Amino acid sequence: MLNLKTKVLGMFAGAAMAAGALAAPAQAQETIKVGILHSLSGTMAISETTLKDVMLMLIEEQNKRGGVLGKKLEAVVVDPASNWPLFAEKARELIAQQKVAVTFGCWTSVSRKSVLPVFEELNSILFYPVQYEGEESSPNIFYTGAAPNQQAIPAIDYLLAEGVKRFVLEGTDYVYPRTTNRILEAYLLSKGVKAEDISVNYTPFGHSDWQTRVAAIKRFGSTGVKTAVVSTVNGDANVPFYKELGNQGIKATDIPVVAFSVGEEELAGIDTRPLVGHLAAWNYFQSVDNPANRDFIARWRAFKKNERAVTNDPMEAHVIGFAMWVKAVEAAGTTDATAVRRAMIGIAVPNLTGGISTMMPNHHITKPVLIGEIQANGQIQTVWQTPGTVVAQEWSPHLEGSRDLIADHRPPMNCGNFNVRTGRCGGAQR
Repeated sequence: MLNLKTKVLGMFAGAAMAAGALAAPAQAQETIKVGILHSLSGTMAISETTLKDVMLMLIEEQNKRGGVLGKKLEAVVVDPASNWPLFAEKARELIAQQKVAVTFGCWTSVSRKSVLPVFEELNSILFYPVQYEGEESSPNIFYTGAAPNQQAIPAIDYLLAEGVKRFVLEGTDYVYPRTTNRILEAYLLSKGVKAEDISVNYTPFGHSDWQTRVAAIKRFGSTGVKTAVVSTVNGDANVPFYKELGNQGIKATDIPVVAFSVGEEELAGIDTRPLVGHLAAWNYFQSVDNPANRDFIARWRAFKKNERAVTNDPMEAHVIGFAMWVKAVEAAGTTDATAVRRAMIGIAVPNLTGGISTMMPNHHITKPVLIGEIQANGQIQTVWQTPGTVVAQEWSPHLEGSRDLIADHRPPMNCGNFNVRTGRCGGAQR
């Protein structure tokens, strides 16, 4: 079934879809409102505030180019305050009261799960910019962050190639780490790693007392067998976690940590010298050296009025998603959600790593995968990357109940979880 899934998704990479027949009159409002749904307070503010700011920059730049469909864009910012039920309330406020045409937002999967039924009920569009666990494909969400096969699985392959035989799966206690680690456990077992060589642990959001847990990791890695930590720790808990690694003298040469949720923004708040050599798996690093990325960094620092302002992977995902939305609106000739959703599939725009990202029929984009080492200056230097972009697997081939599913949001399927074995759709259709 995996071959069928790959064939169904892969054949459309780089394809464009005409949407002229879907065009409707442009909205009559004076501006086109763009919702920004990111936590500006609470445990996730360390990561999400920057995403709010980059959206403000992109909107400002687009307005200088004349806006969209001859109208200026107006940012509507709300603060769901790292409160997962509040995300749903704020999403409803943006769509029903503020009448936004599109929303860019969320970080954690629990926040995305909270707002998903709101966007489906009100038929509005969300661009979600952060790596996640997969196992989802909504007709109203465009996933511009990485699916597990665009980040987590390649990171495991890298560690296995480096001779790692014991794995600590360390995560924050919510849906993304738990589902991702279920996938990784199944994948590791399929690769011959023994169950006793896999340790799984979860801590709450905002966890700060890491002494006992880091000591346990140290013991697990003291058997003489090469050990690594695969971290799905999220938010401000990363600061004390990495500090405690340094306090207990855990070096990358002893027990390397590969993180899926730590980028340049999080590293900016800690002394990275003890962390040199630890790893991060993303689809973009600030250290990528090409004209497009150098230009983006310069624009970002000018916008922030800070010559030391850093960039990171979820920011790039918003850059890509915003560019795709603008192109889709212009192709559709309207901000109507249904027309824009259909115009989105096949849209291709440059990414900041020097390639092209394409929106696939499963509402996920193609992405390169990069593994990088943390440097003393807080930057992450690429040590390995895929030769091209990778098509997302929204449903994991490593989980029972998922391996038979595909998503294709084009007519006539219009389905986010079509079972290729039974020939039936099990989810929302539009």
